[in-house]
Amino acid sequence: MLKTYLVGGAVRDELLGYPFSERDWVVVGATVDDMLDAGYQQVGKDFPVFLHPETKEEYALARTERKTAPGYRGFEVHASPDVTLEQDLERRDLTINAMAKDGAGKLIDPFNGQRDLADKILRHVSPAFTEDPVRILRVARFHARYAHLGFTVADETLTLMRQMVEAGEVDALVPERVWQEMQKALGERTPTAFVETLRQCGALQHILPELDCLWGVPQPEQWHPEIDTGIHTLMVLQQACKLSGDPQVRFAALLHDIGKGATPKEEWPKHIGHEARGADMMPALCQRLRVPNDYRDLAERVARFHLHYHRALELKPATTVKTLEQLDAFRKPERFEQFLLACEADARGRPGYEDREFPQGDYFRACFDAAGKVDVCSLLKQGFKNHALADKIREERVRLVAEVKNNADISAKVHN
Repeated sequence: MLKTYLVGGAVRDELLGYPFSERDWVVVGATVDDMLDAGYQQVGKDFPVFLHPETKEEYALARTERKTAPGYRGFEVHASPDVTLEQDLERRDLTINAMAKDGAGKLIDPFNGQRDLADKILRHVSPAFTEDPVRILRVARFHARYAHLGFTVADETLTLMRQMVEAGEVDALVPERVWQEMQKALGERTPTAFVETLRQCGALQHILPELDCLWGVPQPEQWHPEIDTGIHTLMVLQQACKLSGDPQVRFAALLHDIGKGATPKEEWPKHIGHEARGADMMPALCQRLRVPNDYRDLAERVARFHLHYHRALELKPATTVKTLEQLDAFRKPERFEQFLLACEADARGRPGYEDREFPQGDYFRACFDAAGKVDVCSLLKQGFKNHALADKIREERVRLVAEVKNNADISAKVHN
């Protein structure tokens, strides 16, 4: 007899009182032909998943899985009318994701997910957890989603995750899936928990070695009371989350200091040239993880120019204009604003600096606004063109930025 159950995230978040927008369903006792005859549209390639003819919500036939090869694709899927709801739930990653509701609203909870919700524990359902390396990423992402509510990862689940890393399962992950989970985590309330969870189980070393190596790298205590670059990085990410919900800004904040991981030890705690080193590392890192170009371009610019932001009030007008041009601010003002937010997060990501006022952002914005007021049409009418036009535009931009700087200097003297 065909039965339909609400499963997964919708059940979990409804019990938790947490907002959700998608609902997934499992159908027990049905065949592919039954679903097609009822008007459902099949979309699943590896296993039978269907779209409801009206709501377009996903309905999957109850299934079991058997590990046949390394990696998350090495599974043999069995979907047929004889698969029970409990068997379908047993293959899921966490107990809080292995609950269902029937048509009458009755909760089916064979693995005590409701109890773990109450105890705020992320716990694996069964030893089969170790068969899919994506689950390491998912646990870390769920930690990022619920850490602000007090959720933690069960010790025994962390142990399994470490064992999976040691067995080389993480190395079988495809970049697209790694990025998919990372991007989702960056949009959650506490992305720092994603990074910390991956570090705890050893997966970060395999997924983002450029980031993992920052822990234990010292910085000058004069500017960084936290000293450790890894600690600073998480503090910057935390501040980025306060300043912006944009995952691109958060990604750039997370990777802004990766160049410090490549500083020769004999130069510690100084990191001269780390900006360029980090920016030069970004293309290969982003290509490896299949990171979208807009994420990469922002992260590269934040890595390369974040010290220009910190020293904004000290820069000569010509240097300020050159920086704006190198940031491509005049063509992409939205990305320029993202840059300023990521850099402000960097400034605040230090003990005692979290709530300070940083005038650099507003100063850079004022310089950008002033430089953008150059009347190009007027210059064209005056006969400027080609290289001469470009030089004149730059000259005018420098002049206008100099006025902003003079006014800022006068204001600073008055307030001092």
